[in-house]
Amino acid sequence: MSGRAAIIGSIVAKDLREFTRDRFYVVITVVGLAFYILIFWVLPDTVDETIELGIVQTGMGEFFEQTAEQGLTITPFETEEQLRNAIVEGEDRISVGLSFPDRFVEQVASGMPTTVTVYVTGDVPPEIRNTLSAIVTELGFLASGQAPLVTQPAEAEVVLGVDRAGDQISLRERMRPLFAFFVLVIEMMALATLVASEIQTRTVTAVLATPARVSDFLAAKGIAGTLLAFAQAVLLMAAIQSFGNRPGTLLLALLLGSVMVTGLGLIAGSAGRDFLSIVFWSMLFLIPLMIPAIATMFPGTAAAWVKAIPSWPLVDIIVQATTFDAAFGELSGQFAALAGWCVVAFVGGWWVLKRKVVAL
Repeated sequence: MSGRAAIIGSIVAKDLREFTRDRFYVVITVVGLAFYILIFWVLPDTVDETIELGIVQTGMGEFFEQTAEQGLTITPFETEEQLRNAIVEGEDRISVGLSFPDRFVEQVASGMPTTVTVYVTGDVPPEIRNTLSAIVTELGFLASGQAPLVTQPAEAEVVLGVDRAGDQISLRERMRPLFAFFVLVIEMMALATLVASEIQTRTVTAVLATPARVSDFLAAKGIAGTLLAFAQAVLLMAAIQSFGNRPGTLLLALLLGSVMVTGLGLIAGSAGRDFLSIVFWSMLFLIPLMIPAIATMFPGTAAAWVKAIPSWPLVDIIVQATTFDAAFGELSGQFAALAGWCVVAFVGGWWVLKRKVVAL
């Protein structure tokens, strides 16, 4: 080992020992990992895309057999009271219902006014309520033998983005990138605390009194921070069985993500003077960087401004590689963007820390 490498290695070893002596971050790291792993395996891993619909007195068996194939599961009830009780008590996961009056078909066919009662719980989305109203309207035309007042134009359905109908992502899978990001952020705060402590106690001055140079000190901090973040992220991903068929792709993404948060940790540590100020600067980075991870928990395509956040490529790679088995070639664009943000964050962290060290 060359002289410079030996010096950097000794500083890295010292930093790792300092981390193990910090009881707060050791406990937070261990408890955090255990908590994330436990919550991950407790979360549901399946998605039910069917709607449980309770009905009373339809006389429209063939129609509901057709709609059942379109995501509706029909449960018949003899009385309206039974339907209401089932919805209130959540029996058989029924949250919506239709109550048709007696002789509904005859009344509609003869042109008599009639009322169909739609029952929903408070948490049913508006689009489901509108769908039920549309079903009732279609039933009225079907029962009367008349065509709808407005003829539906011919349509060609085009799904923008990835069509996940029948292949929805479970809550467990949606939480995976958020857990990985939390682990990286904790290590970012640990590195920031270490850097701030060495600056305040003038340890960095003592280190530079040795043959170590400023560049050696900066390189050691970058390596130590990256090792800490990368090791914790890999441990978490292994515990929640995330590597699957793309271990190389995921490892590279975690390594780049570790480099990025290390650069941000250097900035937070250089700017912070005590624990509260370090938390403030860490939160300043954490809050916007968490947005892409939170966005993946909701269906649909992320907005353009979300994709402009530096953590978006990392989150997207984790989702694509772990959930949809995407290969490296399919994710080359995300890797290029992530690498670019790593350079920006790491160079920025080095520059800020170097100015702080030189000024001591």
